[in-house]
Amino acid sequence: MSEDNEEAEREQRQAAAWRGAGRVLSRSAREATVAELLAPLAEAPYDLDRPADLYGNGVVAELEERVARLLGMQDAAFFPSGTMAQQIALRCWAGRTGNPVVALHPMSHPERWEGDALSTVSGLRVVHPTTEARQPSAEEVSALAEPFGTLMLELPLREAGFVLPTWEGLESLAGAAREREAVVHFDGARLWESTVHFGRPLPQVAALADSVYVSFYKSLGGLSGAALAGPRDFVEETRVWRHRYGGQVFRQFPQALAALAGLERELPRLPSYVAQARKVAAALGPAFAQAGIPWFRIHPEPPHTHQFQVWLPYGADHLTEAAVRVAQETGRVLFRRWFPAPVPGLSVTEVEVTHPGLSWTPQEVAEAASDFASRL
Repeated sequence: MSEDNEEAEREQRQAAAWRGAGRVLSRSAREATVAELLAPLAEAPYDLDRPADLYGNGVVAELEERVARLLGMQDAAFFPSGTMAQQIALRCWAGRTGNPVVALHPMSHPERWEGDALSTVSGLRVVHPTTEARQPSAEEVSALAEPFGTLMLELPLREAGFVLPTWEGLESLAGAAREREAVVHFDGARLWESTVHFGRPLPQVAALADSVYVSFYKSLGGLSGAALAGPRDFVEETRVWRHRYGGQVFRQFPQALAALAGLERELPRLPSYVAQARKVAAALGPAFAQAGIPWFRIHPEPPHTHQFQVWLPYGADHLTEAAVRVAQETGRVLFRRWFPAPVPGLSVTEVEVTHPGLSWTPQEVAEAASDFASRL
């Protein structure tokens, strides 16, 4: 059997174990059936007897208007993917500022997951205020040795543990960029849930940026798609580039309906997810210590959003196999896949708490963690 076939079989076994579990902290997108993904579309706050969209009108335009209102921005444009939205936003700001240099974190999405598109497609160049696994500081932005046209901040910074700056730190970062005559763009794929940490509503958070990208599937449970919000003339320019990039799609009503349903259903729930994630994280450490695990890390502690990292000193495959066996034998999923950490000998996983996880008590979390640890 080839390595590809073996990996496919492992993934199928894992998905079957996790899908069959009755107690989970969240449901993975990999586990959903087509029927389960289609069902919420009928619940969207939209008259389904109206004509379908054509090239961005109808339900897509209504979604754009709602996002602009939620963020307190003048306008918003729908994009098939966040990658396209961000590439176009940064390209347009480079043209407007006359500076092709983007200051961002090396762990941010454009650097890790977009195939060097910033340089290859748009001819942009990047500088890094810091290389540490945290948000940059205003002092580091101010100290950059060369001019830059845009400061891009990923809020939260996923690869570093879904970490956010403090509210005062975010204000200082935006101020430092503007002192350098640069604009500020938020990669807000998960901005929706960041309001709890900041203690501010979405419009106040978004007001610190010149443009904001938000995702419809990462926290809202949509099918796909993103929006780019900002000044009206800027958003109109991004629509021109959206067409040039092949993003002016004939019909996108399934994605738009799923996004509207997510805004209606998930957005009001996100603060409760963040609160529950903090309870889950608080219960893990004592359970690991009592189980005799020699070293562990819950990061950040407490979590800034409803997602956080757990680090353990075992191999990733060994930890994933333990998670599968727990799901199969107990019907309970605390962890899913683990991955090698940047530090040799350690592995890391991401924990997410959504609606299914709200009913877990700290005691149940501790019991599940102890059961998991006993299999290591």
